[in-house]
Amino acid sequence: MIILSLKTDNPISEIALFDNYSLIDSVDWEAHRSLADTIHHKILNLLEHSNVQWKDIRGIIIYKGPGSFTGLRIGMSVANALALGLETPIVSSLGDTWQEKAIKRLLENENEKISIPAYGGTVFTTKPKK
Repeated sequence: MIILSLKTDNPISEIALFDNYSLIDSVDWEAHRSLADTIHHKILNLLEHSNVQWKDIRGIIIYKGPGSFTGLRIGMSVANALALGLETPIVSSLGDTWQEKAIKRLLENENEKISIPAYGGTVFTTKPKK
């Protein structure tokens, strides 16, 4: 099973491709404030470099948090959109062994359908002015 992995919780973002538990290829980059502008290109380049096509992806895993509010939100949006568009399962996880746990859940046919971030604290938003 080809699995796309995303981790966008801090300024260094990571994406990887796995064949079950075996790493095919990965890339990390200083995304920081350009994550939304770069993540799609990085995924496309990783797929091309690994000779993997979109139709080959059979699962998506994503780091759930804690971490940067904006980084997690962007990563989750991309992962959820890809899972929906590719009609493939998605699983999120946290902790040091998040990838292994998430892959195991995918291989056991789990599917969150929509993954939700765990920010690790209270999320503060601005109240509307009107």
